[in-house]
Amino acid sequence: MSDLSAIVKAYDIRGVVGEQLNADLVRNFGAAFALLIKPESPAVVIGHDMRESSPGLAQAFAEGVTSQGLDVVHIGLASTDELYFASGSLNLAGAQFTASHNPAKYNGIKMCRPGAAPVGQDSGLAEIRDTVEQGVPAFEGQPGTVTERDVLTDYAAYLRGLVDLSRSRPLKVVVDAGNGMGGHTVPTVFEGLPIDLVPMYFELDGSFPNHEANPLDPRNLVDLQAKVREVGADAGLAFDGDADRCFVIDENGDPVSPSAITALVATRELAKEPGATIIHNLITSHAVPEIVTEHGGKPVRTRVGHSFIKEEMARTGAIFGGEHSAHYYFRDFWRADTGMLAAMHVLAALGEQDGPLSELTREYKRYAASGEVNSTVDDQVARQLAVKDAFAGRAGVLTDELDGLTVQLPDGSWFNLRPSNTEPLLRLNVEAPTEDAVRALTDEVLAIVRG
Repeated sequence: MSDLSAIVKAYDIRGVVGEQLNADLVRNFGAAFALLIKPESPAVVIGHDMRESSPGLAQAFAEGVTSQGLDVVHIGLASTDELYFASGSLNLAGAQFTASHNPAKYNGIKMCRPGAAPVGQDSGLAEIRDTVEQGVPAFEGQPGTVTERDVLTDYAAYLRGLVDLSRSRPLKVVVDAGNGMGGHTVPTVFEGLPIDLVPMYFELDGSFPNHEANPLDPRNLVDLQAKVREVGADAGLAFDGDADRCFVIDENGDPVSPSAITALVATRELAKEPGATIIHNLITSHAVPEIVTEHGGKPVRTRVGHSFIKEEMARTGAIFGGEHSAHYYFRDFWRADTGMLAAMHVLAALGEQDGPLSELTREYKRYAASGEVNSTVDDQVARQLAVKDAFAGRAGVLTDELDGLTVQLPDGSWFNLRPSNTEPLLRLNVEAPTEDAVRALTDEVLAIVRG
């Protein structure tokens, strides 16, 4: 088998269907995954998103798993966090077929060990790739069996058991599913709650006819923002393609930053468990650790990426973790990420008081920020080093390289410059006390990065 490093990423397998991914290759991935997790899981839970290629690829993966003597529990259409629920509640390894927010021609596999523990490059993915490249050994025993199981109702009930919306006033909420898996999960999760649901693009369609299912791109929020204003909604929610991330829009149609959501949810979790640890990655606003500390919690800073977050949550016993990309992790959800649970926390907090969402979230916004600014560069290392050299010698400046380069200035401004793992890009995030300071610092760093 040829080199598979182009599609075996840091956290999952992802590629163009028909060019990089096909049924035969996926069947081999299934067999290799079965070999990896045989000692700890007697079966594999398999789910898939709404992409046209997903059911066939999921079936091929199941054939690979059963060819190695393990059973398969097929849950069919599912969001990624629904698959994590199945893995956690059944204590079985899992595989979800999705390419998240990527365009229709892509598909991929997100895998986990029993209890939704992540499988990444350093925790099994590299071994799976090596096994497939070298040739999966044949299994001489009895093949496994496939059973079907619907877990959507149980998933919804579990989430509703974690967040109490019984004291909430009635809320009008617009949800943009982007033709992704939110259209499958939201109606069941919200059923019976005091929510007047206004659905947008709930039809499952992996060709994404309305817009890309990537709420991180502001262009994909425009329709939701307009609808929130049009119907006078209390809030808007936007899910990505596999519905594991959720972005929040306030009543004015303005996005609420994932850092503010992280801080809001953290305060609610700390109210349940005073003194608990909260994880935040190094690109979240400095308001997050400040607010966590003010509420008696212990903030812990980590690298970007779900494997680092989950590993640190396990090490510290953290109750919650949040990222700037709108991934939210809960100890009570097997340390897995679920945008749906974060959204329910926001709605519960909003519904328990009379003010609008913009007023509720204002206390969690303390600084101005640039958002992520990408630059295409020929040499990531050289450009990053040039930035470090330009700032490191200044009075009162602190630097660290936990993940890329982070520079802290004495006026409270800071920035992080990180290389992309998959593209020739440097990603810049800047935060400062004022918008003017953000613009000035962003311009200064970009002038060095872009030469």
